[in-house]
Amino acid sequence: MVVRTQTKLYAILSVVMAALIVIGFWPSYYGPLIRGVADVPWILHFHGVVYIGWMILFIVQAMLGASGRIREHRKLGTFGIWYGTFIWILGVIVSFVAPVIRVNSGDWPVDQAAAFLPIPLGDMVLFGGFFAAAVVYRPKPDLHKRLMLLATVAVLFAAAFRMQAAGMISLPAAVALWYVPVLLGMIHDVRTQGRVHDVYWIGVFVMSIVVLRLPFGETDFWLAIGRPIIEALR
Repeated sequence: MVVRTQTKLYAILSVVMAALIVIGFWPSYYGPLIRGVADVPWILHFHGVVYIGWMILFIVQAMLGASGRIREHRKLGTFGIWYGTFIWILGVIVSFVAPVIRVNSGDWPVDQAAAFLPIPLGDMVLFGGFFAAAVVYRPKPDLHKRLMLLATVAVLFAAAFRMQAAGMISLPAAVALWYVPVLLGMIHDVRTQGRVHDVYWIGVFVMSIVVLRLPFGETDFWLAIGRPIIEALR
């Protein structure tokens, strides 16, 4: 009963995270897209579609687990390994392409693009690390499902950051919102198992370190690295 309850939590959190992504990207992408005025390069459209696909896959997998359909969950998971790998490769490419596009369009100066670069790259470091660990620990469901949640939370940062950029919430609130799914998982662990699983503690620790990419991107040390990268890709 406890296992089934825990699995249902991941199904709920998958839907919540998908909703947060839609809300976060609504002002800058989904809203204009529906109105037919989303004027962005094709690679960003492709990136958006692929990431929507990831969230749909994550929701379906969580639902299959919650309903006890483990055989189907594992079969779809094989496809998910390839899809997640593609997500990571595309994410790394877009991490460089997106700020360069903003510079070439005149929206951003080079320094702003250079300062932004560590944000999406940090997302990909987190996603790639947690996703790779989740693949390795597929035979251990308690580890696998928590690592998959952490991998998906990694890409949730972009949505929280967009909310802040749109003036919907403050930067501290955006960072706090990013932690919410993991904190809910930790609370649920305490209620159902009496302790927080070690995977969550590791995840929170790593996330807290990666948050430092925000002030780090503004440092002279990083800008001296980031500027030549942006200029070389223009």
